[in-house]
Amino acid sequence: MNFIWLEDFLALAATGSFSRAAETRHSSQPAFSRRIRALEAWVGADLVDRGTQPARLTEAGEWFRGEAQELLARVARVPGDARRVAETSAATLRLASTHALSLTFLPRWLRGLESGAPIGPIQLMSDVLQRCEVLMQQGKAQFVLSHAHPKVRGALDSDAYLSAHVGDDVLIPVSAPDPRGGPLHSLDAGAAVPILRYSEESGLGRILQARLGARLRRGAARVVFTAHLASVLRTMALDGRGVAWLPRTLVEEDLAGGLLVAAAARDWSIPVAIRLYRERDLAGRAAEALWESGLALSRQADRAD
Repeated sequence: MNFIWLEDFLALAATGSFSRAAETRHSSQPAFSRRIRALEAWVGADLVDRGTQPARLTEAGEWFRGEAQELLARVARVPGDARRVAETSAATLRLASTHALSLTFLPRWLRGLESGAPIGPIQLMSDVLQRCEVLMQQGKAQFVLSHAHPKVRGALDSDAYLSAHVGDDVLIPVSAPDPRGGPLHSLDAGAAVPILRYSEESGLGRILQARLGARLRRGAARVVFTAHLASVLRTMALDGRGVAWLPRTLVEEDLAGGLLVAAAARDWSIPVAIRLYRERDLAGRAAEALWESGLALSRQADRAD
């Protein structure tokens, strides 16, 4: 049995058409039909009723559709499962983090962890949240560190993963200062305000859109620049290009030095959490040790507050 046959069969089940299914599978229709016949011969039963238009699955075909989906899903999990088995005694930790937190929060957080107990070597993958989520789903990352908001659910906010609150941040609308020290661009001024926006792949962009998107559309804001990274939007804000919502952890020195100033009243800011995500079935002593150290550090910070 060839796994390609399963993918062919599922394409046919989805379209009900041999010609359309063959097209989606980048195959000629005769070759596609031969593979379906070969699958039926292997199963030992007709899976498709060819006397109907569109083609329908037989009773055996309806049963086998679920079996085919499960077989392909199990095959897709094999590489990740193999890695987890190999990592049971591995020391290197694989951590994916959004760019902004890689530059700011992560180094301080790791120092806090190491003050309690040494941790093993870490392989850091820094990217936008969407890519970090994919790395976790593919089993290529054991942990993901990102900003989060309770009203904005991401791909890792599901029963398949656990998460812990390890820090706090605030998205602050900032602008370069004018000659008097006020904001060069102000959301409170009522004029057309140039906005420096996050792309859809950005986790911060998801939060901003969910919390303030409607409010911005009602106002006089106009998007003049879009980028994945908070660090890029920070550079554009420093250059006076517009207003950007940036994490306090990223711009606290800019605000203290007067290089950036708040561009609106506090009700335009968005409190956010910093969360550490992991697979529910985490493998490896080093990975479990990091998770437990992270939880202990978070409890310690809560008591200090």
